[in-house]
Amino acid sequence: MKTKTLHDELVVFDGLIVSNWDRKIFEDMKAGGVTAANCTCAVWEDFRGTMQNVAQWHQWFEEFSDILIQVRKVADIRRAKTEGKVGIALGWQNTSPIEGQLEFLNLFNTLGVGIVQLTYNTQNLIGSGCYESYDGGLSDFGRDVVDELNRLGMLIDLSHVGSKTSADAIRHSKSPVCYSHACPQALKQHPRNKTDDELRFISEHGGFIGVTMFPPFLPKGADSSLEDYLDAIEYVIGISGEDHVGIGTDMTQGYGAPFFDWITRDKGTGRRLTDFGEIKNPPGFQRLGEFPNLTAAMISRGWAETRIQKVMGENWLTLLTGVWGG
Repeated sequence: MKTKTLHDELVVFDGLIVSNWDRKIFEDMKAGGVTAANCTCAVWEDFRGTMQNVAQWHQWFEEFSDILIQVRKVADIRRAKTEGKVGIALGWQNTSPIEGQLEFLNLFNTLGVGIVQLTYNTQNLIGSGCYESYDGGLSDFGRDVVDELNRLGMLIDLSHVGSKTSADAIRHSKSPVCYSHACPQALKQHPRNKTDDELRFISEHGGFIGVTMFPPFLPKGADSSLEDYLDAIEYVIGISGEDHVGIGTDMTQGYGAPFFDWITRDKGTGRRLTDFGEIKNPPGFQRLGEFPNLTAAMISRGWAETRIQKVMGENWLTLLTGVWGG
């Protein structure tokens, strides 16, 4: 009989996963003790493409109901833990799916989309991305989008958003916002990483940072270890405080070169924005099924059990309760 570990007791919430979804990955999430996650269903897609993706997710919710639960409220995450299933919160990494139609947000929210990133790397109707050469800030339409996301109770994500556009959104939003998957620029200079001032600013406004282990954003790149990832988490905690930090792995399990080519081009087909180089996650955490190794590394560092509980999931649930409701 297996002896229960601290990891088994945790509510584990991953703030961003964008893997090549199939049942094997869902089973790996379950094996790794992932209670729930923000799972990407749109990056560069338009309305039709996103509707197709959401329809596929709803098919999976029916077909794999033995292991999956669709997450609309925090109570669904708690239920996933109780039932030993994996909760799926649908999220976007761009607002391209609404095609400039504000009313489409309500439609997608009805279908279960609960987390929306304003821009993905470059310019759109809402504002600028982090790779855009000029950041003009949040547009007037962008303010309308933020207002509607607040009204609908959808969490705003700023991970790939430009610095000025992010600051404008943080100031304008009536609800807390997040960087669902980000790293500190102090440890590595990169357009996707956030400065100390940005990390401090979002947390001072009640916001949240999910720290990513995506190798290009860590100081040692493809040679990064779990210890390097914990260094990044601890650095962000030092800036933003223990209650404002969680996990956002940005795990890309099952994907290869064509996917990375698509996400690193403007709108998926335009100019190349960056070259990630080799994508190799830290040894011991290269699959979602290896999540217990992250908890073990935290224990080895001497983290208090309360800190581990907060960072692995409870902080995310506090944020989501404030935005979605219980």
